[in-house]
Amino acid sequence: MSHAHSVSHPCPVRRLGRDDKHYFFGYYDKTVWDKSDRYVLGNRVAMMDADITPELVAEVGYFDLQDDNRYHSCGTTTAWNWQMGCQLQWLDGEAGLQFIYNVRRDSKNGLYPGFGSAIHDVATGQTRYLDTPIYVAAPNSRYAVTVDYSRLYITHETIGYAEAGGKRTDMPRCPADDGIHSVDLKTGETRLLVSYDQLKQFHHRASMDKAIHWVSHIEINPASSRILFLHRWTERVEDETCFLHRLITMDPDGSNLRLLECSDHPLPQLAADFDPNAVGTYDYEKSEYQISHPLWQDNEHIIVWGPHHGSIHYHLYTDDDHAQARVIGEGILTENGHMTFSPVNKRWLLTDTYPDPDTNERVLIMYDCDNDVRYDLGSFYTDPNLRKENRCDLHPRWSRDGNLVCIDSVHEHERQMYIIDVTTLVNQA
Repeated sequence: MSHAHSVSHPCPVRRLGRDDKHYFFGYYDKTVWDKSDRYVLGNRVAMMDADITPELVAEVGYFDLQDDNRYHSCGTTTAWNWQMGCQLQWLDGEAGLQFIYNVRRDSKNGLYPGFGSAIHDVATGQTRYLDTPIYVAAPNSRYAVTVDYSRLYITHETIGYAEAGGKRTDMPRCPADDGIHSVDLKTGETRLLVSYDQLKQFHHRASMDKAIHWVSHIEINPASSRILFLHRWTERVEDETCFLHRLITMDPDGSNLRLLECSDHPLPQLAADFDPNAVGTYDYEKSEYQISHPLWQDNEHIIVWGPHHGSIHYHLYTDDDHAQARVIGEGILTENGHMTFSPVNKRWLLTDTYPDPDTNERVLIMYDCDNDVRYDLGSFYTDPNLRKENRCDLHPRWSRDGNLVCIDSVHEHERQMYIIDVTTLVNQA
């Protein structure tokens, strides 16, 4: 095989939803499939692209792939967004079939009043509630980690939850009593792992001093023994090109913090005469300073789109004190995407692209890490009128056996979930 090339390799695509409703899952970092690959999680909504209000309801449930893809509705939530959904995810460490998702909840005991989470048991049909929302649950299902969605609604609206009074105006910029919390999934008990103030002091940069701080993209490794996250800060939340980024890892108790990458850089956008309206919808995703979409490859390695030594690529980092980074797909994976390694064979990296500015097409990609070949599985149109907050990225997600891929897409002018069969690719020698 010649070095570094891409080939078209169309794969069979089938749609899951059968009725006149819209279906989506949200993010790429969690699989929709249960351990048996029979059930596929998804949200059902009445409309494709509404502006989200605190009253807007999304159904929560799953498709049964062995029963004509029938959708089982298990509950509803008003704590969701188009980009990440309601953080719906299977609790793999629990007996039987259980999943967790975020809800609005009037609780006096929770960290963040107005939000909580629900754990649904498919066998019994019972749902129990926790007084705190989650960001991601550990693979062992013993704990989850969380942040304040009200803060995200201010700093990065696309992944926050709408609030009745609009965005809070009293949000502290860098508090010592809030940050990343851990949530015990049995008891609901919470503890602060690392505060925003601690993060500001950790390898401090001058650009942090006047900024508002937040954390996103929290991911826990398969052994549930290390947590990665993006620490972000800015003086101008309205303009994402002013966001500054760091990739950090820590132990589940908040100790052993490691700084793997920092993209602090000068910001001409903070000048008084800068016009934020001149920034295109996807310019931020295409910035050469962006650190985005980090995910564990295994217990010790992290794939991320970001800059290292002044050059932006897909980079694979070692989670150790040396933080070695090597480029994946140099010259062939040349733009930001949502990437995950096959759960059964790290040879295969699944990813996508943001919409092409001329054709509005997004490409679904599988990259063969062993042979340096990019396979384009399909191209999917998106409506250019969708905004940041209600856009629909493909967000590809693997089945547990590594033979199928699930995406969200609007190429049929509806928001729907699709399954793509990639067996012809992954089973080749």
